[in-house]
Amino acid sequence: MSVPEEPVKSIHKAALALSPLVVLGVCAGPAQAADQGRVPEGAVWSQHYFPSSGGVELHADVLLPEKRKKGQKLPVILSVGPYFGHAGQMGPEGFKKTGPSARFNDLIEQGGALERGYALVMVDSRGFGGSTGCHDLAGPGEQADVKAAIDWAAKQPWSSGAVAMYGKSYDAITALVGNNTDHPALKATVAMEPIWEPYRNFRSDGVPRATIAQVAQQYITIATSPQMPDDSKRYRKNAAWETKNPLCLAEIMNGYRTADRDSAYWEARDLPAQAAGTKTPLFFTQGFTEWNTEAEGLREFLANHEGTERGWLGPWAHDRPNDRRPDGRLQVGRGGWFKEVFAFYDEHLKGKKPNTTYPTFAVQDSNGRWRGQDAWPLADAEAEVSLKTGEFVDDGRESTYVTHSEPVQKATRITGTPEMDVSADTDSEVQVKLYDVAPGGKAVMFDMQVSRFSNGRTAFELRSTDWVLKKGHSLAVEIGTVQPGIPTASDWLASPTGKTVKITDAHLRVALDDPADDRRTSGEPAPFLAEYSTAYTVDLKQRLTGSPSFTLPLSR
Repeated sequence: MSVPEEPVKSIHKAALALSPLVVLGVCAGPAQAADQGRVPEGAVWSQHYFPSSGGVELHADVLLPEKRKKGQKLPVILSVGPYFGHAGQMGPEGFKKTGPSARFNDLIEQGGALERGYALVMVDSRGFGGSTGCHDLAGPGEQADVKAAIDWAAKQPWSSGAVAMYGKSYDAITALVGNNTDHPALKATVAMEPIWEPYRNFRSDGVPRATIAQVAQQYITIATSPQMPDDSKRYRKNAAWETKNPLCLAEIMNGYRTADRDSAYWEARDLPAQAAGTKTPLFFTQGFTEWNTEAEGLREFLANHEGTERGWLGPWAHDRPNDRRPDGRLQVGRGGWFKEVFAFYDEHLKGKKPNTTYPTFAVQDSNGRWRGQDAWPLADAEAEVSLKTGEFVDDGRESTYVTHSEPVQKATRITGTPEMDVSADTDSEVQVKLYDVAPGGKAVMFDMQVSRFSNGRTAFELRSTDWVLKKGHSLAVEIGTVQPGIPTASDWLASPTGKTVKITDAHLRVALDDPADDRRTSGEPAPFLAEYSTAYTVDLKQRLTGSPSFTLPLSR
């Protein structure tokens, strides 16, 4: 995570201080300090080309074990995306000679992929690296690219025919696309911090975000970046495709800006809907305090996916589970990522049962404790509570009102995906935040979302979460205008009406769980948890006026 990237989303200061700037939530892998070692030790590198739909030609870098026996066939780990260009992941990195991308060198150097008998294939999706075509953001073209890449990888003479996908962020999106193909050769998928539904990364229930322009521009920059002078003529010709097809660049920008969620553009990219009935085993990670690929669309995708599911979930940012801080602490707080990944791959690609029993879901909540459970979310109660009505001025500044619960009488976890249903006397935009309020009024904002009223009503999901209210704490719900700046990390392009908005009815649905029966599993608190809590703590003492308006069931 050492490659700096262009900022495209507003993020809070704590996150900005800890992480490289990102585009579409995509954090590049480790940069190579010198041209030496562009081919990882113990690997043999080769390049290949094959066709995809619409006359597009795709380029692949293949890394095989140097000690592979003659005729030995290997299961394939495949990744497809925009970051495998030879000059660098986000643009030129100053290399003096060409070579394969270092994006997933950690899979080789820390995970031992080649030593374990796997091949690694990195395919440039259309418009990037050595592939032709127009960037398609998980659309029909890129979906065809993923299918073509699985087909190609399964049929190579060194391939066993069993393929797995692997990715972080953007190439985790294409891993989900791979799952949705339900391809018979695809035996497993690992997706770290994906965008589950691309539309939600650009608009929140109709409210646009800065990403609609900034992300598109960044990908245009990557797609038109020059590649290495010593690359082959064929590679360099393919890499120049978008530069020579300027109409493609306008098409990219217009696509990202498409407003209608029900449009053909976004319908073609509705990954949760396309996951319906799919059975490819899926292993994923999701940070609940993510500030780029937020936990939106997660519930729908998992509900529609019918295959084996495993996951690591918790309060971290846009991190790989094996990422470490300078002081050596793991960013997510739990070790053994590659052991679990390869146990997962070995089981589904080689038919080898794991020697170790791992929890199906390893989940860290706001207490920093890890637990294992057989499904996520698990809840002891579902609650729908009526919230106090009030009013705010839709001025795009700080006009809001707060309603709160009785203090809980025992620790109560809010898990899963909270939902809001709000009615008002006029159309506007609305922002909702959930707070964990300690005695005395100090409160941590742990969930938020915005939406647009239509005919005075809106119903929407907040982000998925896993947060514990300690005994004596309350849940507060803030309703009001879409606010800019820290600590809300707002990047919405709001359109304030200036009207006074009277909330005539408001309901919150939440899943509640008792932490007392948790099954503990190994792991330490994610370092980001404390920093997030500090950055998002406010004093609500003066605003918690009047009696509590609702009670959470576990507190009874």
